[in-house]
Amino acid sequence: MTAALTKESIAELTRVYIDSHPSIKDCIAKGLINYSSLARMIMKDVGLTNEEAVMIACRRYASKLSVTTDHEISILRILKDSRLEMRTKTCIVTAKNDFTVLHKMDNLFKDLFNQNSIMQCVQSASAVTIIADRMLKDRIIDTVGRFNLIKVRENLVEISVKSPEMIVDTSGVIAYLISNLSDAGINIEETISCHTDTIFIVSEDEMINAYSALTKCIQSAETLLSEQGSRAEDSR
Repeated sequence: MTAALTKESIAELTRVYIDSHPSIKDCIAKGLINYSSLARMIMKDVGLTNEEAVMIACRRYASKLSVTTDHEISILRILKDSRLEMRTKTCIVTAKNDFTVLHKMDNLFKDLFNQNSIMQCVQSASAVTIIADRMLKDRIIDTVGRFNLIKVRENLVEISVKSPEMIVDTSGVIAYLISNLSDAGINIEETISCHTDTIFIVSEDEMINAYSALTKCIQSAETLLSEQGSRAEDSR
């Protein structure tokens, strides 16, 4: 069957394979790949037989991916000017997505607004997730009603990445941060994007590692852009 595949089909299978392996895709975009080895790997995993066609497909897709270098620079510029804030003693209450729950929460939000307390509420098709200070846990549970509860999580930390306005129009920033947290083995309990703030909720046990991973993202962005600027000056 693979012998009858057209060049277009081989190119599509190659692209799908590369897209499904972010680490390979990243190396291709940076020009750090051996195309012969990659072609043989794709042939083995996908069941293709035409090595030359696969290698050509890899190189053509690489030429498109190399354009993303400028986009990565945009992400780094945003991170360079970002800063971190951390709030401990956070809890998450998940309740059924029911009109009565939302109605009760509306009154609670009004009370907390007058008290300058911070609480985030996210609604999905099946549930309502409420992120708040741990001291509000019992009050939230009493408000939504225990029969509406799905899950309560405590001993959490909220880490906010506060970025410049450019993040609103730049894709990939949140994915970049999540990828770095994942590489560090951090389990993200919840994540919220609110205008220029990207909020990650992690367990207290992973607080230091998560904060360190995000700090490295910002510091690496500063270093890379500084080095790039120095090279540009030297080339003049």
